[in-house]
Amino acid sequence: MMASFKGKPTIGFPIFVLMLCMLCSSAWSQETEIGFGIGGFKYSGDLSRGINLKSITPAGTVFFRNNLSNAVSFRVGLTAGQMAASDDKTPIDPFAQQRDASFDIFVFEASTVFEYHFLKWRQEHTLIRWTPYLFGGLAIFGLSGEGDKPAEYSNIQPAIPFGLGIKYILNPKWYMGVEFGARKIFFDYLDNVSEGDGTIKNFDYGNRFDNDSYYYFGVSMTYSFYTIPCPNSPYKRNYRSR
Repeated sequence: MMASFKGKPTIGFPIFVLMLCMLCSSAWSQETEIGFGIGGFKYSGDLSRGINLKSITPAGTVFFRNNLSNAVSFRVGLTAGQMAASDDKTPIDPFAQQRDASFDIFVFEASTVFEYHFLKWRQEHTLIRWTPYLFGGLAIFGLSGEGDKPAEYSNIQPAIPFGLGIKYILNPKWYMGVEFGARKIFFDYLDNVSEGDGTIKNFDYGNRFDNDSYYYFGVSMTYSFYTIPCPNSPYKRNYRSR
């Protein structure tokens, strides 16, 4: 039986320090927003495929957003949470039953993405209070865990986040959002299982031609730092009419 791979959070993770520096240097203006969200991570790899409630582990996010225009926003975020799977609980095939591997790690992710909004929801005269959007960008994620590594690899890896979501304006200061995002990674040891010698039937290996991936989806609340318009502003009248 293959040894399990268990993890725990690492306090003082370098990405967190980098994020603090970026947040402190952000401009506080009506184009700036801060937010937080709760949701879950879903891993996909040699130990788990597809999406089911048992395979989702808790995660959360905090972010800063700068609205470059009514359609395009730039977001910097930090997402973190547990990620786990086990051949014993959800074996995907008879091979996995024989392998009987598992892992339980803590994942940190720092990302920068651009968002594109399809509807003119932020214009002064619009009555539209919601919009779907797409996002994509770059990220770095880190793994915090303990256990024996089957190969030499770095615990910090690059990723390409992309996905879609929906935003809804509760009032001029508060927005609510729902988002689903995938992470394309170039790494096959997220689950600590990868290539092996197929001539040795010990089953302690996976598909080396198929990199792992992970997903995040959740609900968020956003606070907007906006300048209060003058009493005769059409923007203010527009929100009063809602």
